[in-house]
Amino acid sequence: MTDAERAHSRDFVASLDKGLRVLLAFERRHAKLSLSEVARLTGYTPATARRLLMTLHTLGYLHTDGKRFWVSPRTLLLARPYLMSRPAPQTAQPVLDQLAERTRQSASLGLLLDREVLIIARSTGRRTLSTGLGIGSLLPAFCSSIGRAVLSAWAPASVQQYLAATPLEAWTPRTVQDLPSAIEQVAHCRSFGWAECDEELELGVRSIAVPIVRPQQPTVAAVSLSVRAERMSMAAFRQAHLAALLEARDALAATVSFD
Repeated sequence: MTDAERAHSRDFVASLDKGLRVLLAFERRHAKLSLSEVARLTGYTPATARRLLMTLHTLGYLHTDGKRFWVSPRTLLLARPYLMSRPAPQTAQPVLDQLAERTRQSASLGLLLDREVLIIARSTGRRTLSTGLGIGSLLPAFCSSIGRAVLSAWAPASVQQYLAATPLEAWTPRTVQDLPSAIEQVAHCRSFGWAECDEELELGVRSIAVPIVRPQQPTVAAVSLSVRAERMSMAAFRQAHLAALLEARDALAATVSFD
């Protein structure tokens, strides 16, 4: 449903939507935000942003020092219903642990949510990456290996439409920002079965991912491996670990439901 469709829906509560958007403005790159920053990120007026921030603070979901706001541990309660009622993260964790132990790299499972990828399970190998990435992290779909892998299961016309409507913002100097190149990255995965991200999200970090395809179900998830760039080239990374990643993909496809 588009924003315009939501605005005209009799069953849509706009104030709840606004409050949730304020909460979602806080993430790794915006851990602490001022009132003006929240207004800019959400597109709300300062007066509206202030009321929402103070409401969330009163309810205990935000802390403040009077100038800046940040999320409190209470926000974890919002994720609890999913974690308690949906088995995907728990079922996937042993597979990711085995993959991380076998490759000695960091393994992640992510779902496509609108323009972003949500990490729902993760395991770090002995050579731990210090990326700050964890369960609940959001990554841009257009330049992450997981996002590209999921999009590769879409029809080419749908991919082009999706990416054309996506802001191709630079996360690093190496981020692909032109539409033809972004489309080509997805097409590459469609042809070869794996997607890559070579220092486009964080300098010094490379990753590869494969989509988790289940018969007669939409493809919404992918599994990835990440490595420090100084340890091996992308080609060497694929040669060393793609087979293990594909085996993990098959195990996840056979055991994990993403309904």
